[in-house]
Amino acid sequence: MAITKNIEPEHHHHHHHAPEKSKYQEALSLYNTELSDDDVQQAVRKIIAEKVHQNDTPEVKRFLFGSIELTSLSTTDSDESILAFVEKVNRFDEVYPDLPHVATICTYPCFASIVSESCEIEGVETTCVSGAFPSSQAVIEVKVAETALAIKDGATEIDIVMPVGKFLSGDYEGVCDDISELKQVCGSVPLKVILETGDIKTASNIKKASLLAMYAGADYIKTSTGKEKISATPEAAYVMCQAIKEYYDRTGIQIGFKPAGGINTVMDAITYYTLVKEVLGDKWLTNKWFRLGTSRLANLLLSELVGQETKFF
Repeated sequence: MAITKNIEPEHHHHHHHAPEKSKYQEALSLYNTELSDDDVQQAVRKIIAEKVHQNDTPEVKRFLFGSIELTSLSTTDSDESILAFVEKVNRFDEVYPDLPHVATICTYPCFASIVSESCEIEGVETTCVSGAFPSSQAVIEVKVAETALAIKDGATEIDIVMPVGKFLSGDYEGVCDDISELKQVCGSVPLKVILETGDIKTASNIKKASLLAMYAGADYIKTSTGKEKISATPEAAYVMCQAIKEYYDRTGIQIGFKPAGGINTVMDAITYYTLVKEVLGDKWLTNKWFRLGTSRLANLLLSELVGQETKFF
């Protein structure tokens, strides 16, 4: 006998019941995510006006140099150019023995083995952008494969882009599923999630995206890819640091912070340092928890540290 489902008449459906909150919406509801962009701007202006000059010191510049993720993410990169890039990091140690080395070398996954095999400096991590960087537009299987292969080839840190389209269309579950699946692939390898703050724009969106990424398994949150029109801004950094602080206060889990994209001057870097110091405090001011994604800043910082214009990298 065929089993027929008992189909209820339409009017029995209880349409007034709110749909069940997903665990991610539940998590977001624990925080204030309704922020005013004006308030954020004023808070940032105040910190910059009152605090930045105190951090314009040789010690801070040394620290910032040691927090750099030296990055090469260009269409023209090749085995030869990346090898030369790594060799500079190797040689830096001999030329400037009293300066700290950069924190990591960041490349596309196809160069993971070159970086990990040719870098001779203890403590320099091999970072790879993965998950169809910079657009994040790929099926999850492709992102998983790319991430797993990068790690197999020696990546010790992975940077991915949050699926921004899903976020903007309100599919928070889809956003978090992507991130948590890639965190599972990473295991103990730290995962940095790029929010692409210039595309999600508002302080409220940036706060929500930060919290979703952390709840879904991000070990770091990062501002930008540097491939979009708007890259890192002090306002975005301030909101992300606020989110990291509130998440830490609630869960006890420390999440790292990485501004990246458009960090063009030493003063920009000192501004981000100041925001981290003021919002998160000294616990975050190590080259593990605070990173700067940049290619051009290394020479600028070096020039100031040695007192003359220097183009080493």
